[in-house]
Amino acid sequence: MRWPRTIGDDSLLREPSFAPFWFAHTVSEAGSRITFVVAPILVYQLTGSALNTGILAALQAVPYLLFGLIAGATTDRANRRRVMVGCNVAQAGLLASIPLAAATDSLGVVQIYVVAVLSASLFVWFDAANFGALPMLVGRDRLVEANSAIWAASSVVAVAGPAVGGVLAATMGPANAIGLDAASYALSALALVFVRKPLSSKRTDGTALEPLARRIVADIREGLHYLWNQRLVRTLTLLGFGDAFTAGAVTGLLVVFSVRALGTSEDGAEIGLLYSVGAAGGLASALLLPRMNRRYPVGWITLAGLSTVFLCTVALALTTQLALALAVFFAFNAGQTLVIINGISLRQQVTPLHLQGRVNVSARMVAWGGMPFGAAIGGALAQIVSIRTTYLVMAVGVGLSTLIGWYSPLRTRAGTQTLSTSDASGSAR
Repeated sequence: MRWPRTIGDDSLLREPSFAPFWFAHTVSEAGSRITFVVAPILVYQLTGSALNTGILAALQAVPYLLFGLIAGATTDRANRRRVMVGCNVAQAGLLASIPLAAATDSLGVVQIYVVAVLSASLFVWFDAANFGALPMLVGRDRLVEANSAIWAASSVVAVAGPAVGGVLAATMGPANAIGLDAASYALSALALVFVRKPLSSKRTDGTALEPLARRIVADIREGLHYLWNQRLVRTLTLLGFGDAFTAGAVTGLLVVFSVRALGTSEDGAEIGLLYSVGAAGGLASALLLPRMNRRYPVGWITLAGLSTVFLCTVALALTTQLALALAVFFAFNAGQTLVIINGISLRQQVTPLHLQGRVNVSARMVAWGGMPFGAAIGGALAQIVSIRTTYLVMAVGVGLSTLIGWYSPLRTRAGTQTLSTSDASGSAR
């Protein structure tokens, strides 16, 4: 399957509707990248526990499993702009509670966990609305370009964000640094108000008079049916589970790995550098993917990403020097980003507009479903064995996905085209 040629990012960013949409993602990503670094630092400083740090990462992923199907079904019928703005405003209020509690010496790990769960729950609805909003905004033929532009900007921010977060954690404290994330969500909400094009389409399928619960159940069933019957999308989604299982442990325990295996300090400066270099790997993949997508089949790109993640996880477990760990984590995130953006762009291209939220959220539930398990199991394992051994054991997840992928039709150009046949016919229905 060969995707359409893309148009330069500059021309897309000149469009008055895409520019504020892109800015909303970028500014919220800037704040989130700070929190991504300082939140596990804050928990580790409060508890000194690898298990508690792993639990934080698990809690942030669980809401997608609990609410994803409902969010996908409801946002396909809702005003997506209102959903996205409302979620961002609520996120700002939630995150602001952390520095406020720290200022009154009442902040505890329980509050951090509660905020993490509620924040991740809001993200589920925002993400479901966003999946359907982007195709409405740019059209199917520009989805790879649009996703690459958004991910590239996010990756640029992610390069600087963690390093800044590490410095902020060391200077103003991790709790106060989270306040900047609250402000970023407020700015993001404001930017979305200025998107001119509609982000939702009217549903005229004659089900408006049906009971709400019955409509939601029917919508969920329709989305799952479409996802399961699109063989290429289904294959990439199932392989993503093992990838996410390993990634949940590697990223969820990165603070623990940095302190225990590399001997860095707990104040956050060097830890932030590790996150930043990893984000640079994601940026490299986001910039290369449109060109790769014109030359190679979808399956080859995913297999290359999975193989890279597996090899880099093993290499991280064996690394003792910070400089080498930075290079390996760069490659780890490059492979991870290839798998993620490749899968998202494919799903958005072949899925009918009225199914975007349901299909994409359902696929992400499965693909990301391994993340909370990986984070929790990795955290528990790191309590009884070394972090290096933990990483080696947790590499099994992506290793199995890689092995299965290489023995599937994805490894051949003809096999990928055969798997994509049903996708092409399904998108026309």
